[in-house]
Amino acid sequence: MPDLSSALHLAASELTLAVGALVLLMVGAFIGDKSARLVSVLSVLLLVAAAVVAVMGPWGVAFNGAYVADPLAIYGKSVIYLSAAVAVVLGDGWMKRTRIAKFEYPVLIVLASAGMGMMASSGDLISMYVGIELHSLALYVLAAFHRDDAKASEAGLKYFVLGALSSGLLLYGASLIYGFAGSMRFEDIAAFAQDHPGPGLVFGLVFLICGLAFKVSAAPFHMWTPDVYEGAPTPVVALFATAPKVAAMVLIARVLEGGFAEAHAQWSQVLIAISLLSFVVGAFGGIAQKDIQRLLAYSSIANIGYALLGIAAGTSAGLQAMLMFMTLYVIDQLGFFAILLSLSKSGRPIRRIADLAGLKKDRPVTAVALTVLSLSVLGMPPLSGFWAKYYVFGAAASAGLWPVAAVGLVASVVAAFYYLRIIKLMWFDAPVDEIAMDKASPETNVIGWACAAFAFPLVIVGLTWLEPLTKVASAGFGNG
Repeated sequence: MPDLSSALHLAASELTLAVGALVLLMVGAFIGDKSARLVSVLSVLLLVAAAVVAVMGPWGVAFNGAYVADPLAIYGKSVIYLSAAVAVVLGDGWMKRTRIAKFEYPVLIVLASAGMGMMASSGDLISMYVGIELHSLALYVLAAFHRDDAKASEAGLKYFVLGALSSGLLLYGASLIYGFAGSMRFEDIAAFAQDHPGPGLVFGLVFLICGLAFKVSAAPFHMWTPDVYEGAPTPVVALFATAPKVAAMVLIARVLEGGFAEAHAQWSQVLIAISLLSFVVGAFGGIAQKDIQRLLAYSSIANIGYALLGIAAGTSAGLQAMLMFMTLYVIDQLGFFAILLSLSKSGRPIRRIADLAGLKKDRPVTAVALTVLSLSVLGMPPLSGFWAKYYVFGAAASAGLWPVAAVGLVASVVAAFYYLRIIKLMWFDAPVDEIAMDKASPETNVIGWACAAFAFPLVIVGLTWLEPLTKVASAGFGNG
């Protein structure tokens, strides 16, 4: 049993964020809203520092098996913390322009990141639940951050009520598992499941999967996603679309591969059903949308289906495919939202898809970047989205799930329709009105263009780095 100091040394990245958040809260409380810019800068530095601490830190198990620091957790955390840092940067300028800049915004993101780090490192059911609740509570407030806006308040309330329902499902599943297995630790549950396979555990596991599917907005637990994406402030949605999804996906992999590897035949069926539903809902739901953020909500539902397919394979290649997919997906999403945040007319953010008409005239570079990102998300070769799907489909086919992969491929073709519509509007349609675009803030432009450049051509260089890293992160999970 390691002593407390070595346990705290293992959990240094979460400690950094928790202590840092309290300090930033003090700074904000004493200086007031004037400190919004200062707190934002310090939060970004804090998140980057936490990512470095996680990467440099030791490996091991702490707090009686509740906390695990292994390559999977470290990879997940570095993606989570860095994407949260980008969300803070994106939010800072936008909040100022929309006059809702408050120092609480970056602090809430830091606290949410601490919870997400917990999720990636959870070794038992209690730490899993604590991590989920810690990040959810911060996200509930962020969803309703624009409190004068009725849509934002509605989004926050919806997210809170449905999130509480999912937490209930999760707790019920966890208590069932504990009741049958007699332990909270994933290792002990795995050993028990191997010796005493029975319907009780599987029942608890199904509830657990339903609660977690809610967190990643997979169909049929996606009901909150379009409304929250539409109502919440755009930088908050950029956060929702990236870091929490990675955290929840790593957690799902950890619970299923770590605690229930023997019951793979049972839980893979549940995941396949959720993936298929997500493909259908995400592909067909997005066709009729007029609001860009609502469209991106349906796109995220479909994409989560692909990531779950990687886990459903139940192999280390499947887990690696999921990590590759989520990493490339996060970069595409951050680019998309950065460009969306850089577009406004006479101080009003652009939200309708129709408003993108004639973008090439006003902002040709942005139109190119948005075209690259749209083609990437729909999975056009040789862009990054293609490679993400290539890995997932490869892992699914080698695990014998090629019929599901085929449905995913059809869903990609259907989803291509709404992305091609955006490209057509930008390049070939006349603008809706003669109002010129506002000058974009430099940080949003830089992030948007950098992500687009990564989607193509830098992705080829990126893959040479990501491939070995994800391989190390997924080693030891699954059956080969």
